[in-house]
Amino acid sequence: MSTAERTRPTRANWVRRTLAGFLLIVVAVIGGTAFRVWQVARDDVRDRADVIVVLGAAQYNGRPSEIFQSRLAKAKKLYDQGVAKVIVTAGGKRADDNYTEGQAGAQWLRKRGVPESATLPVGEGSDTLRSLRAVAEQVQKRGWKTAVLVSDPWHSFRARVMADDLGLEAWTSPTHSGPIVQTRETQARYIVRETGALLYYRLTRFPAEV
Repeated sequence: MSTAERTRPTRANWVRRTLAGFLLIVVAVIGGTAFRVWQVARDDVRDRADVIVVLGAAQYNGRPSEIFQSRLAKAKKLYDQGVAKVIVTAGGKRADDNYTEGQAGAQWLRKRGVPESATLPVGEGSDTLRSLRAVAEQVQKRGWKTAVLVSDPWHSFRARVMADDLGLEAWTSPTHSGPIVQTRETQARYIVRETGALLYYRLTRFPAEV
């Protein structure tokens, strides 16, 4: 056997190299996405916008959950700073609920001094994508184009990607308080979860919550 024949890659070698290259690409994509989830979670952009959009979370007969209250408090702070003149509260309801997340959020804000004219509840959607789709429709119908998204840090990048896909010029100002950001273990778990959810959305254009 000649030297060239001995050094020529075999089919098995090609398969191994192809698999190794594919795995490296997968690792790079997952790692890069996780880094962006972490990076955007640290952003806190307070540039002026047409609206502040609060992504909904659980509510109990009109009382926002602790997670939801953290988001609403951040939105009110932005409103008080003059970031936008309208706060949009997003989120639908389960079949047996009396309030939508959007209604509960708007009610919480009004009780704390935000005028009714400065709130816009959009009570549709059972997941991030459907909620943002309903928000985009209402916002664009009023001629508004820019939005500051308020959600949990790790959820911010996925929400921004979806908002951009729906035609909103969006940036993020996440909460940095509440149960989701209390421990490193919780933060790591949510980064992993949001990385998977964002990759799933980019591959399928469907929300991972479904």
